[in-house]
Amino acid sequence: MTIWDDRILEIIRDEGPTSPTPLSDHQYIHIGKSGVSKRLNRMKDHGLVTELGNGVYSITTEGERYLDGELNAEQLNDQSSNGDKSAQV
Repeated sequence: MTIWDDRILEIIRDEGPTSPTPLSDHQYIHIGKSGVSKRLNRMKDHGLVTELGNGVYSITTEGERYLDGELNAEQLNDQSSNGDKSAQV
């Protein structure tokens, strides 16, 4: 997990489902759209966000638990199609 992951999750939780462009334009995010997209995909692979379609993401129950300190990032499983469990969130 990175500081950007935490901020992205907090914004989605506070403001609702969104896509990479508005997130990259947010005053608290200082990475570009491609960086935000990469972080969202990694968090999706680990079950913290879900893609609703058309590039819009929503926080999951697991993402809420992570932000609330009830879930350690080391407990997350990679749910990507390649199943690379060695990859970091």
